[in-house]
Amino acid sequence: MKKRLTTKETIIITSMLFGMFFGAGNLIFPVLMGQMAGASVWRAILGFLVTGVTLPMLGVAALGKTRSNSIYELGQKVSKPYSMVFALMLYLTIGPFFAIPRCATVSFEVGIAPLFEDGSKLALLIFSFIFFAVGCLFSLRPTNIMKYIGKWLNPIFLAALAILVIVALIKPMGTIAGVAPSGDYITDPFGTGLYEGYNTMDALAGLAFGIVVVDVIKRLGIEDPDDIAKETIHAGIYSCAFMGIIYLATAVVGAQSRGVLEVCANGGEALYEIGHYYFGTFGSVILAIIVTFACLKTTVGLVTSCAATFADMWPKFISRRDWTIAISVISFLVANLGLNRITSISIPALMFSYPLAIVIILLALFEKRFGGSRTVYRSTIFFVLPVSILDFIISGPFNEDLIELALKIRDILPLGDAGLGWVCLAVIGFIVGLIKKRGKKNEWDKTAEE
Repeated sequence: MKKRLTTKETIIITSMLFGMFFGAGNLIFPVLMGQMAGASVWRAILGFLVTGVTLPMLGVAALGKTRSNSIYELGQKVSKPYSMVFALMLYLTIGPFFAIPRCATVSFEVGIAPLFEDGSKLALLIFSFIFFAVGCLFSLRPTNIMKYIGKWLNPIFLAALAILVIVALIKPMGTIAGVAPSGDYITDPFGTGLYEGYNTMDALAGLAFGIVVVDVIKRLGIEDPDDIAKETIHAGIYSCAFMGIIYLATAVVGAQSRGVLEVCANGGEALYEIGHYYFGTFGSVILAIIVTFACLKTTVGLVTSCAATFADMWPKFISRRDWTIAISVISFLVANLGLNRITSISIPALMFSYPLAIVIILLALFEKRFGGSRTVYRSTIFFVLPVSILDFIISGPFNEDLIELALKIRDILPLGDAGLGWVCLAVIGFIVGLIKKRGKKNEWDKTAEE
């Protein structure tokens, strides 16, 4: 029985996982952060790496270490009803209701629309149809996803990105030291970078992509659960380390661009201006290739992950193939609502999911310390849940009085004003769970059968 992947297989799986993680959003956020942070870019990128690299890596590691195939399976350590609701909300958010449609709209607005005088709704309709048709074709063949992303899409993306980044670093527009920070980066560059890392959504994606990585590793002949876990963790570490290098490079390029450019309205505009500065019209073509392939490979990963999980959650409903087609069609329809509307609808669900996702990742990584007790899982999640609800209300389209009340309650909590009010309650819930566990003999053995 095969116990380890070859070096070549490891490289390709790492490339595949990196390719699924690294979409256009991963490009536009660090570039804009570099522009705004200026001389404070090093502290800002450090914060960004914590949430944009470390958390996704821990998410993949959590699935590998607990031998879980998906967040749905991992969530059952709390309870099956909780796992069903949480997995559904998470996958709809990083799937057809937000992240997948955003891949098409971002690639259109950043890489395609600037090439034309009028980025009309008809142009978006045509582009998004072609985009999701291609993505669906790739996703319908999950056995070849390693080849599609690891061997084809990702190398094309990296080659185009390397041209832009290397030229920009060799011939910088200016020096970083002379660029004054702007916005929140003036007073708290680390904390602001930390928060920006959340916007990549990769902590949630790490939980979603684990099922694809595990499936590919099994197809390569690794059968023992411990060996699968090790190879999954290795792929997560290598791919996230590679992401960190690119984040650092693109943030530096963004900061250096301030020698010529003003702070742009968004990272997409910044990328476009940088590409145009170095290569003129050809730079626009390079940017279009970078963004489109970045989004396409992430789309394939997300559609494949969502379809696999939904088929696992409802095995008697519709097949994985049908889920793939349905998710692609829904994503196409949602994409044509426009990026702003998509964001306004989906951000509340994202804010609700993040604290719960981070907590379950941490619990999964250290579950041997508390015997994998379901009581500890439940207690910790129970204490964090109110903060997730508050974040949902604050970021949602609710009554102003209700939002103001939720803000007041959240800000009472330690680190609440920084969006980390869940940390204190998670610690309390964990301690309460440990105390309750002491009074239950063989508690894990009993609850594992529930």
